[in-house]
Amino acid sequence: MPIGSEQELRKLAWIDENRRKVDQMTNGRVAYVYLPNTAGAGYTSFNRYYFSQTDKDGAVLDERMNGGGAIADYMIEAMQQQPMFYGVTRDGALDMYPRSIYGPKAMIVNESAGSGGDALPWMFHHFKLGTLVGTRTWGGLVGIGGYPQLADGMTVTAPRWALFTPNGDWEIENHGVAPDIEVEIDPVSWRAGRDPQLERAVQVVMDDLQKNPPKKAQQPKPPVYQRKAPVPVP
Repeated sequence: MPIGSEQELRKLAWIDENRRKVDQMTNGRVAYVYLPNTAGAGYTSFNRYYFSQTDKDGAVLDERMNGGGAIADYMIEAMQQQPMFYGVTRDGALDMYPRSIYGPKAMIVNESAGSGGDALPWMFHHFKLGTLVGTRTWGGLVGIGGYPQLADGMTVTAPRWALFTPNGDWEIENHGVAPDIEVEIDPVSWRAGRDPQLERAVQVVMDDLQKNPPKKAQQPKPPVYQRKAPVPVP
């Protein structure tokens, strides 16, 4: 059956190609996770691709063109996790709990990410989870919604709520979130099939891994539970 538009297929192909590029550039050490928004599709993508790659040493999170939605504190909390336990079987590798990617991270941002796509990199930077790479986000964090449908079936939208930081600043609205490392995508590189923002984000993570190699847990010797012989009664 023909489809009405191939836009979604092209987007999925682009995401999968980025994942392959990151895998090749890092020899399989770094995960790639694309976040299309901070609503249903974004949470689905995060759950599917972040937690399935917790064996990686680092991660590149790509939120370019993020369409927003909710405030994605769930994603931030998942990336803030710290190791609590290691599990091991008689014949298996070590498993870490809770499962997360504990190594260095970078998030790619651009001018087409807004609303929840502004809040996500702000929180990522605020909690020092990694490096922001790309261009300043859109800067439209004022939300809409909750308005009833009109009698003729049309709708009306207007600004409904806004966010300010714990410092009392409206620092995201009309400004956006600036990257730590600004990287533009120039037409020549794009036409040649290159993505300078993705390449720089991978370089940031790999440089961090070079400076701070991940520490591997050392399994302790198995405990010896030996039943002591009863003390003879004189």
